[in-house]
Amino acid sequence: MGNINKWLKTNTFHHSSFSDVASIVEEKQKQKLKVSLCIPTLNEEATIGKEIIILKSELMNLQPLLDEIVVIDSGSEDNTTEIAASFGADVYLSKDILPELGEKKGKGENLWKAIYQLEGDIIVYIDADIKNIHPRFVYGLVAPLIFNPTIKYVKAFYDRPLAFSQGIRPSGGGRVTEILIRPLFSLFFPELTAIIQPLSGEYAVRREVLEKIPFPIGYGVETSHLIDVFSLYGLEAFAQTDLDKRVHRNQDTRSLGKMAFRILQTFLFRMGRVGIIDKIPKMTNILRQFQAHDNYFEEVLFEINEEERPPMLKVPQYRKKRKLPQRKKSTEK
Repeated sequence: MGNINKWLKTNTFHHSSFSDVASIVEEKQKQKLKVSLCIPTLNEEATIGKEIIILKSELMNLQPLLDEIVVIDSGSEDNTTEIAASFGADVYLSKDILPELGEKKGKGENLWKAIYQLEGDIIVYIDADIKNIHPRFVYGLVAPLIFNPTIKYVKAFYDRPLAFSQGIRPSGGGRVTEILIRPLFSLFFPELTAIIQPLSGEYAVRREVLEKIPFPIGYGVETSHLIDVFSLYGLEAFAQTDLDKRVHRNQDTRSLGKMAFRILQTFLFRMGRVGIIDKIPKMTNILRQFQAHDNYFEEVLFEINEEERPPMLKVPQYRKKRKLPQRKKSTEK
């Protein structure tokens, strides 16, 4: 508990501490760092334009904190990509990045391919459905990395009952966080319970960290990141920033059930990887749900496989692009 309490005091920030964006830019330039923003998308035409307009005007044109804004799309059927491109983002289809490795669908796939496509020393991930977008969603996450070289991974949180000068803001945690992730972390990774919103889609990470860890292709990606980075570097590598409030689209309970199923697949696999469980039993990949009708319940089956992409450092194309020496092929039979 002592370690957690100390970390909460030293590594938890409020975005208002970093509102002087010019000072962040000055330190960024002094360190000769590049900062890239990745927005993963799938049918987000209602909000993507506003996000790009605000972040580009405030954090590229007015203050050059961002060196690039990139949208990586999973195959939107609406006008997401056209809108994003028209407002000045660099837009890529996920399937066109590393096409020789095949196409996989999922948010985690987009985040993984961003490591290959983007140039930044720091990569910021922002979800595309934020209705109250503000520059703090970027500078509040980037600043701790720029000002503190020991921090490697910064998570966002919002709407939490923390006391500040304005008083205490009442709120509740996300449903999957509070009924699944927090209990699991409490049982097996208690130090990670210090992360207030572990499933937030907004975070900034050093490239040197992202390229070392595997990426589940779906919703398990945030949970896997926390466990893997914690296993590599410990709690002190993390920080978190309060962004006050995030307004976005809520998912229904059935969708959250599918999300939880993916996260559990990822979590149990990691339990084996870090040695908490000796052998992972064979698990079904079928999620059974029921749809209520007037006089009967319809059984609905979903086949869900939370596959993983390897650490980017193991991808030959990435090593070639980054001018890294190629890995030697194993001679073991």
